[in-house]
Amino acid sequence: MTRRRLRDIVPLAAVVAVAAGFLLLWKVLVVVGGYPIFVLPPPETVGARLWTAWRDGVMEPHVITTLSEVLIGFVIGSGLALVAGYALARSRLTERLLSPYLVAAQATPILALAPLIALWFGTGLLSKVIICALIVFFPVAVSTMVGVRSVDSQLLEVGRVFRATPLQVLTRLEIPGALPSIFGGIRVGATLAVIGAIIGEWAGGESGLGVLINLARGSLFDTPLLFATLVTIAAIGVGLYWLILVFERRLVGERG
Repeated sequence: MTRRRLRDIVPLAAVVAVAAGFLLLWKVLVVVGGYPIFVLPPPETVGARLWTAWRDGVMEPHVITTLSEVLIGFVIGSGLALVAGYALARSRLTERLLSPYLVAAQATPILALAPLIALWFGTGLLSKVIICALIVFFPVAVSTMVGVRSVDSQLLEVGRVFRATPLQVLTRLEIPGALPSIFGGIRVGATLAVIGAIIGEWAGGESGLGVLINLARGSLFDTPLLFATLVTIAAIGVGLYWLILVFERRLVGERG
């Protein structure tokens, strides 16, 4: 077995071992505590409920709704954040004008804003996209600003000496130099977008995993379905994170 293949297998084995340990502790907790299913279902019950929810078509429409909200909100929020982050990095005036408002917006809990956004824009897709975009914007904007500012000033000076155009400086020096930091913010933003979608669905909606959570814990009183929905939400977040990480490694290369 080659060293590179072994290096790829060891982290995967560690993840599987940790997951198995977590499931074992979960099972032991249920058995020792004697909890009923409606309080804390065992992992095998949650797994069976997750399977039946997909088989019966209960989960699929909610997953599609939430994924649509997450992806659209993430693309819009991160796109605007990239532009704003670059402007903040290269213009002191822009930073002085916008920074207080960005910090104030970040300090305001999205859970408090969600009902207002649902009231103003309705309970459809638009309000969920706005919430996702808002929650994604700050980490991506800050990581872009930090990344652009961290580009080696001597490298930029070399570009000026060789009379590089502003577009060439941006595409060949600033963006490649800032990519590791930018991708760090994008990975965080992708996971936060999932949270934003769920919060938006709690504030008002007819479909989505957040709505399914409310149904499972309310009218259905189906705790295994609630846990199965939480597992699905976690899987979406992890999947988006790793997809971005794979793309980052292909574009930037592995670090460390």
